[in-house]
Amino acid sequence: MGQLKVKVDREKCVGAGQCVMAAPDVFDQQEEDGIVILLDESPDESRRAKVAKAARLCPAKVIEVEDA
Repeated sequence: MGQLKVKVDREKCVGAGQCVMAAPDVFDQQEEDGIVILLDESPDESRRAKVAKAARLCPAKVIEVEDA
């Protein structure tokens, strides 16, 4: 462990913004429609709790997190 691998399914994103509130250094949203933007697809271990929370809170369940 040490780094994570984060994937998002932008096609299914509903733009709720829960990921941005949970981990703003990893996720952002497009201004025009709120669709998720992945800022860091390989965040380090120190961000695990925030990224996991973002995945749990996502109403569309479009965030996948695994160990790199």
